[in-house]
Amino acid sequence: MATESPALAGSAPEPTPVRRLLPVIVPALAVGVLCALVLLGISLLAERLQDVLWGTLPDALSVGRYSVLWTVVMLTASGLVVGLLVRAVPGHAGPDPATTGLVDPPLPPGVVPGLLLVTVLTLAGGVSLGPENPITAANIALACWLGRRFLPGTPAAMWLSLAAAGTIGALFGTPVAAALILSEILASRAEPGALWDRLFGPLAAGTAGALTMTLLAHPSFDLSLPPYTRTNWDDLLSSVVVALAGAVLGLLAVYAFPYVHRCLWALRHPVLALTAGGLLLGLLGALGGRLTLFKGLDEVKELAADPSGWPAGQFAVMAVVKTAALVIAASCGFRGGRIFPAVFVGVALGLCAHALVTSVPVALAVTCGVLGVLLAITRQGWLSLFTAAVLVGDAAVLPLLCVASLPVWLLVTGRPQMQLREDGTPLK
Repeated sequence: MATESPALAGSAPEPTPVRRLLPVIVPALAVGVLCALVLLGISLLAERLQDVLWGTLPDALSVGRYSVLWTVVMLTASGLVVGLLVRAVPGHAGPDPATTGLVDPPLPPGVVPGLLLVTVLTLAGGVSLGPENPITAANIALACWLGRRFLPGTPAAMWLSLAAAGTIGALFGTPVAAALILSEILASRAEPGALWDRLFGPLAAGTAGALTMTLLAHPSFDLSLPPYTRTNWDDLLSSVVVALAGAVLGLLAVYAFPYVHRCLWALRHPVLALTAGGLLLGLLGALGGRLTLFKGLDEVKELAADPSGWPAGQFAVMAVVKTAALVIAASCGFRGGRIFPAVFVGVALGLCAHALVTSVPVALAVTCGVLGVLLAITRQGWLSLFTAAVLVGDAAVLPLLCVASLPVWLLVTGRPQMQLREDGTPLK
């Protein structure tokens, strides 16, 4: 009778991909729902506080809601209050946001309450940053902490990817955005298994997050612009020119970022840096007007609702002011993301191009402007293409966006990123 090899006897058979993936479904769905609820809760709190700060309070004081005086006072006060909180809360609301990206290692759970608190104040105070970075960081921290408690044998990397996907899916209202972003991250890692096997759990989490947000809040990125109906040779040239112009503006922000950060932090105290940053943001808001305040998602819809409502020069001013506000807000210590403000910059730039050359279709100009700015600032190719395309919901612009992305990528690749190392030098 044949005897079994000792090596074979002591080894368990490798589980099939199906057996490895099935246990991930329930945790992925739970994490996705949790991430969407955290995002929705913070967004609603920020909206309610915004109504008080920019409506109830100035009305009670008989001050114009978006007057120069109130804009400067409100932004400066926001910087002061956020600075005091950053100094006081446990963990100082996380590391310097200039050194963090969209998906980073988990923070200690004790940092999360303070991080969420300053995020609410940042969003409500009119600061030109979005919720994506701090909400993603908070959800990753919560998912990893809960995962260690209830499923201690599960790798932390799984919880990180599930939380990141759930949050991104909820932010954009679709799991496709999460899958595209994580595919870039996962493709750079030497891990066994097919890419779709590694995306299975994150895709489930992103789906749960997107569905939860869609059912509860009905988010939409469609700007309701006139449809793009026909491609011609002139549009091919226009798409490349507008996208390159957006990339140049984005790169100006990227190159200015470390210098602005160094100047503001020369004050050597978060309260002083944030107060000074708030004051500068207030002055910029007074220059650019009400639409250049806040994260920019609602404001960009108002801007695009009337493409001919402003002259080209005003669109250009708004694009430059919003770019400067993004650099200052991200440099001085406000907790927030850069995607939504960058979308506003790209839309304003595209509307400026359409106003200058009316033969350029407005949908094409806007999407190419957004593509160029996002590629320069985020260095995320799939995210930039997806965000630009979803703004018009028209597949006809996709071929031109893909063509325009090629020279833009040649321009931005290998250059510094809008993220700093701990020593203040830019990442590449």
